Amino acid sequence: MDTVGKVIKCKAAVAWEANKPLVIEEIEVQPPGEGEVRIKIVAAALCHTDLYYLAEDQRPEIFPLVLGHEAGGIVESVGPGVTEFQQGDKVIPMMIAQCRECRFCKSPKTNQCEKAWDVVPHNLANAPVSKLSCKGKTLMQFMAISTFSEYTVVRQIAVAKIDPAAPLEKVCVLGCGVGTGFGAAVNTAKVEPGSTCAVFGLGAVGLAAVMGCKAAGASRIIAVDTNSGKSEKAKVFGATDFVNPKDHSKPVSQVICEMTNGGVDFSLECVGNVAVMHSALESCLPAWGVSVIVGWTERDKFSALPGDLISGRTWKGSVYGGFKGKDGPTGMVKSFLDKKMNLDEFITHNLPLEKINDAIEMLMEGKCIRTVLHFAPQ
Repeated sequence: MDTVGKVIKCKAAVAWEANKPLVIEEIEVQPPGEGEVRIKIVAAALCHTDLYYLAEDQRPEIFPLVLGHEAGGIVESVGPGVTEFQQGDKVIPMMIAQCRECRFCKSPKTNQCEKAWDVVPHNLANAPVSKLSCKGKTLMQFMAISTFSEYTVVRQIAVAKIDPAAPLEKVCVLGCGVGTGFGAAVNTAKVEPGSTCAVFGLGAVGLAAVMGCKAAGASRIIAVDTNSGKSEKAKVFGATDFVNPKDHSKPVSQVICEMTNGGVDFSLECVGNVAVMHSALESCLPAWGVSVIVGWTERDKFSALPGDLISGRTWKGSVYGGFKGKDGPTGMVKSFLDKKMNLDEFITHNLPLEKINDAIEMLMEGKCIRTVLHFAPQ
């Protein structure tokens, strides 16, 4: 049945309130408006950021909503003014927009976009009008995307067209986690050949950061996590050493400094914990070490003593690994198809959308890296 221009009724995992299981509901998805694209989601991966807003953010005004921001799909229809996409295109909806017109998009110094600043979850007053509803209630579109739905509507500036040969059930992880970690190493930290690195936190983002450090030519990569079971997986991605902070009576930063004659050249925090952020900073060499904050949190403020930086350290932040919203995924998909990027090792579980609460439980318990949710064929 032709759905172009019509409201689509489909399944979605709805978060009605915080700290409660998601509910599979029939929702309504409006046709795309000016400059928008309606996408049929084929596969979506579960990210820790989804859980942060479900269980940790504590802002009831964002509910009800449909979570999800890491997915691959096929263009079902386009709205007026859309020329870049057409029906059947394989795409990755993006949390980072790229309008290609603003001063930020034209600058190689950032991956931010002036037209994207108001789509993050906490700026509800300025967010795009949601195209999703259920039982007469508007559903907030998480990050203006909402990929835990069989269909979604996204602004064209936040959609990346990818190679039609790409398997969506694999490249979907490039929409956030893998791109974020890998890019934080190669784009933000700018890891150098022969350098030493420490990566804190070995979820998908951290493992991708390890992979990025290796790709950049680091000679030593110390993987840090409180779960020793992640040691072998880290080595698959290129880690040369593993440190569990629980195994030591002294601060982990001191352990790493002793291992590396004063500290690593680059450290990356991929947890979203302010104490770990400071440990990562203290783990890098005072003279020229670069520490990058990658993990997301808005609950706590972080701090440092002036002396932590005055001698030459640099403390930086990274969102989506510094990749531009359209160019980054397209390039990484090509690298994957050319067998230059490993994605299979990130995907530890595959489940139908209906099992999303099982996927959430596994991620919270540290039993998976990425679970890919598959959507039933239409």
